[in-house]
Amino acid sequence: MHSPLSSPEPADADPYAGDLLGAELVAALSSARRRAGRDGDRHVDTAHLLHGLIESDPAVRSALGGPVRLTRLLGYLAQRSIGYGLRWQGRVEGTGGDAPSAPAPGPGGRRGPAGWSPAAVAALEGALRRARERGGTRAEGTDLLAALADDPGCRAMEVLRRADAVPGGWARTRATGPQCQGHCR
Repeated sequence: MHSPLSSPEPADADPYAGDLLGAELVAALSSARRRAGRDGDRHVDTAHLLHGLIESDPAVRSALGGPVRLTRLLGYLAQRSIGYGLRWQGRVEGTGGDAPSAPAPGPGGRRGPAGWSPAAVAALEGALRRARERGGTRAEGTDLLAALADDPGCRAMEVLRRADAVPGGWARTRATGPQCQGHCR
């Protein structure tokens, strides 16, 4: 089976556009790429993905809570270039250190598109897997949110914890990972 993450695409092609992703998720990924470029970051990371999801997907905003929590969360995300996120500069998420700007290896050594961190690639692959497991034809933003929670050490989860915005009703289980009660179906 072909995964949009398994082969390099031409620079102007969108490897995530198409029948595998819902419209809100396509918009979120596009937003994450623009944000990374605008911020001068070399790689799209999971915090960029989270920011894009919040901007683009009402179901994700609902899963994360009310306006006070969302405002706090967006404040933390906006601070990444001036605050705590400064320590992320020059480091590719998921590599444990500096890495070249070539496509970073994801889980199992697969390479995602140029400019994506290994953790972001893993989250996107996890969203596609979750969509298949729930019998969906397309991955949705809530699939990606749940996949981000599968990696408690990723930047998105760090931001969620700092903002006290970890989605309510989530419980980790060894066999199935995080479960989002009602929001991620």
